[in-house]
Amino acid sequence: MYKICVFAGTTEGRELVEFLSSQPVAVTACVATEYGETLLPSADNLTILAQRLSANEITRMFSDSSFDLVIDATHPYATSITESISRACAATETEYLRLLRKSSEISSDAVYVSDIEAAVDFLDGTEGNILLTIGSKEVGKFAKLTNFTERVYARILPLDSSLESCHAIGLKAANIIAMQGPFTEEMNLAMLRFVSASWLVTKDSGEEGGFAAKVSAARQAGIRMVVIGCPLQREGVSFPETIKLLCSRFGCHCKPHVHILGIGPGSLEAMTKEVRRAIERADCLIGAKRMLEAVAAPGQCVYDAIASTDIADFIMSHREYGRFAVVMSGDVGFFSGTKKLLPLLNTCEVEVLPGLSSLVYLCARLQTSYEDVFVASLHGRQYDIIPDIRANKRVFVLIGSENGMNDLCRTLISAGLGSVQMSIGERLSYPDEKITSGTAAELADGIYDSLSVALLENRHPDAIITHGLPDSVFQRSVGADDVVPMTKSEVRAVCLSKLQLTEHAVCWDIGAGTGSVAIEMALQAKKGQVYAIEHKSAAVELLNLNKDKFSASNLTIIGGCAPEACLDLPAPSHAFIGGSSGKIREILTLLLEKNPHIRIVATAIALESIAELTACIKEFTFEETEIISLQVARGKKAGPYHLMTGQNPIYIFTMQARGTE
Repeated sequence: MYKICVFAGTTEGRELVEFLSSQPVAVTACVATEYGETLLPSADNLTILAQRLSANEITRMFSDSSFDLVIDATHPYATSITESISRACAATETEYLRLLRKSSEISSDAVYVSDIEAAVDFLDGTEGNILLTIGSKEVGKFAKLTNFTERVYARILPLDSSLESCHAIGLKAANIIAMQGPFTEEMNLAMLRFVSASWLVTKDSGEEGGFAAKVSAARQAGIRMVVIGCPLQREGVSFPETIKLLCSRFGCHCKPHVHILGIGPGSLEAMTKEVRRAIERADCLIGAKRMLEAVAAPGQCVYDAIASTDIADFIMSHREYGRFAVVMSGDVGFFSGTKKLLPLLNTCEVEVLPGLSSLVYLCARLQTSYEDVFVASLHGRQYDIIPDIRANKRVFVLIGSENGMNDLCRTLISAGLGSVQMSIGERLSYPDEKITSGTAAELADGIYDSLSVALLENRHPDAIITHGLPDSVFQRSVGADDVVPMTKSEVRAVCLSKLQLTEHAVCWDIGAGTGSVAIEMALQAKKGQVYAIEHKSAAVELLNLNKDKFSASNLTIIGGCAPEACLDLPAPSHAFIGGSSGKIREILTLLLEKNPHIRIVATAIALESIAELTACIKEFTFEETEIISLQVARGKKAGPYHLMTGQNPIYIFTMQARGTE
């Protein structure tokens, strides 16, 4: 078994020890204090040495243990121990690796000084309280400041030795904050305000050392920072490169940690702090180019990808990055790629963090609620939104194409919905954010961003949700004398009720005529598909006219005779047979071959058709059958009276197939 020694004086060092504790290697972790030992995991392959070692003791340990690799993960400011480790490795011919801490982004409003002495000299000419976050060893050098005991507060580790150092230089107990980090932005801000600080003194401890959280807290508190410049680190490798080396040479295996993040509309200000923190800590960011440009720090590793398979493939083939962050626009559960990506990451540790959706953001800007809003997306997909707008007072829609908003406006106008009110949001959360309101007709010729959203308000939704539309709403003829047969409203209502359609149903209307049944099928199975089969050319023409009138985009018209015209159609879940041209057996045979669980409703008026259907329900194996006879009488005015005029009786056959499963 390989033997690896880690000097774990930093957050990265502790994370490295935690990683190695689950690997097929023997690990010795060196920390300076017993408190440092408590921060490390327990494992059978892990030995912890908690004490300060001299240069000779380090050399002796290396000589006795014959390590295959020594990793120096001490603090960048701990130059003395780094030098001792390096020399001991050279003396014992042990391989040495320096783990470099990721440098932080420079704060433009901070005062940078070369060392502690320079910081003291600078602060001696200032006024206001000072919070030191540099460790207890260096606090004594600030004792020469005027009014030291009144001005200076020190944040130190909760160790007896640290407290003794502060007491020895005269620092009062009230001016000592003994706590163990890491410290969040909120905690830093609370401490700065508690001590009424005007200055925050820190070392550039990098992202892992919480430097970014200090910068943000100081900015919010309205104070300035004095940053003691980080000494040059000797040559070394980053944390991801270290993991890659351990995997390639020592048989280690890495289970990537993946954050899937909803970054909201796009600006940093609109992201949650939890999401921003995950982005800052990520070894590699993945997402669409425009989102990476919005969130990536200078020099941060990024990979431009949108497709779920591309993202998953990159993560699996780049195990050297321990922490990935996949950035998703808006919220992770709102028309997001998260749904497709999650199943592809079942070998990773995955954490999903939500973001602010564009729906929530736009409604907040408009000062309106959104609990009654129907949501839809036209981003990268074909979708008929007209039925949704007819059925709902308020609809939110995502647009994702050039001229997409203009196309939506024109579609509304064509459907007779030009008076629908629209509030169009562009570049939401950015400085050039724009919200435009008006009717679809008024906004049709505007210029809009390709990635925009809209809240549509139809004050008079008119979509009928019950079946049995009035016969008068359907066009019956192309010419004056060419009237096409139609299943009347009352009969149609009963037939549709017997069909028991679902929202995702795949329906066949065989012998569709004018398409009255097919249209109502399409309106009820909004997320399904309807196929209207008709062999008469005049009827096919009427079908197309009625389809356009009702904007039934999920209706497909098939010209031809059943069953031949149906051979290549998708398997139906439901079928209505209004006309069979004497081929009822062949049609039923095909329907049952396509779907052994199909539900069928057929109508018959002629005695021959009734007899044939009656024979079929005995011949074919159905789990459930029903025959009803329906006769409707309509009132007709005759002078001062109203007389009832009887319609032809009609037989309605319902057949539920049993299936073989």
